[in-house]
Amino acid sequence: MDRSAAWNTVCEFVQAPGLRRHMLAVEAAMKSYADLLGENMDDWALAGLLHDYDWEIHPTLQQHPAAGAALLDERGCPSCVIRAILSHNPAGTGVDREAPIDYALLACDELTGLVTAVTLVRPSRSIADVRLKSIRRRWKDRSFAAGVNRQEVEAATADFSRECFHGNLDLWDHVRHVLTAMQNHAAAIELDGRLA
Repeated sequence: MDRSAAWNTVCEFVQAPGLRRHMLAVEAAMKSYADLLGENMDDWALAGLLHDYDWEIHPTLQQHPAAGAALLDERGCPSCVIRAILSHNPAGTGVDREAPIDYALLACDELTGLVTAVTLVRPSRSIADVRLKSIRRRWKDRSFAAGVNRQEVEAATADFSRECFHGNLDLWDHVRHVLTAMQNHAAAIELDGRLA
């Protein structure tokens, strides 16, 4: 499965613009980390792009993403990508994180939602205008983007740091990296001001 086939799969099963935007944001973050860590950028990007492809057809944590894994396999998605996708909901799939790609996906997933939310409350709706201090301020306000579980983000970041950075990636370095990756793909994730 190449990127074009993956995007076609997303378009086939995901109709909500916000969910598509989220998946593109996670793709950008994953690709950036793969580059930084010397990992396979294509596989890491596919994991980010496809990780929630089945949410609209399997919208419970008991079904998602386990029920969608077979279709990805049928379409030629690499097994390491499918495994990473399964590992981002271990409670529902029974698949624990083992490989760097698994740890990265969980660490990037919810965080991109917070960065997007911070962007969308700015008058410009442009991620180019978002600064780390804005995200820090919103992080402290638990009612803002309340669906983003801060404790889970912290735990996933700590695990990613331990497994891939010898413990040297702190939360705010991670946030900065994800923000930069998303800023570098602002047009693709429609956070370039067009939603203002």
